[in-house]
Amino acid sequence: MPDFPAYETLSGNHDKGMVIVADHAMNRLPPAYGRLGLPESAFERHIAYDIGIEGLTRALSSRLGVPAVMSCFSRLLIDPNRGEDDPTLIMKISDGAVIPGNHPITETEWNDRLVRYHRPYHDAVARTIASVAEKTGRAPLVLSLHSFTPAWKGVPRPWHAGILWDSDDRAVRPLIRHLAAAGDIVVGDNEPYDGALKGDTMYRHCMMKGIPHALLEVRQDLIADQKGIAAWAARLAPIFSALNDDPALHEYRVFASRTGAYDISYGDQT
Repeated sequence: MPDFPAYETLSGNHDKGMVIVADHAMNRLPPAYGRLGLPESAFERHIAYDIGIEGLTRALSSRLGVPAVMSCFSRLLIDPNRGEDDPTLIMKISDGAVIPGNHPITETEWNDRLVRYHRPYHDAVARTIASVAEKTGRAPLVLSLHSFTPAWKGVPRPWHAGILWDSDDRAVRPLIRHLAAAGDIVVGDNEPYDGALKGDTMYRHCMMKGIPHALLEVRQDLIADQKGIAAWAARLAPIFSALNDDPALHEYRVFASRTGAYDISYGDQT
């Protein structure tokens, strides 16, 4: 287990002022965990990772020449986009699938996954953001990439993409405008999920520090193959670049979170 990487950092020009993060990029597990008692087919589903996001992250990092940080472990092991005290940090059931390797789970095992996987990933995100800030002398623009299922519980989702956010809308509003301007994209504003979540990646690395950011969700069927990934990378790269060129998106400004008072236990990143 110690040899299994918790994260992968994609190289890029830290002088450009942008960081891309992908919390659920991969569906891998350390060999010692087997498949957590699940069939192999479970790891091709959204319960294991965000389908298409690894490829999209690599494509955008390369096109834009900016650094990116991706988790290397499946969210079924531990979810890096949850706070350490979140009850859904290590899921027992996900979209109807019981996860035998997560239930029951000892306190020792719970803490071991935090130490080996969750915390190293967040340390890498924090270091990358800090490096970009140091190089530019300004707040970085942080863009988080995720994907969502085309339907939920049998109900089709109409959005092609969704922008999730808490209360800092500085990057959100122009991102929605740019995407909607194409005319053929239905964009969800805090759809299909609400972006205010205490302890998640954007909360701890951006909201608490006043760093401009946005979380972009792309519908999975649109980026399920290389053709779709390439098309969305081509669509998003100029939009991300335009956002990054806006000086207003490189200023520190702390917004009150809709989740309540900030939890200082999340404020000790590198």
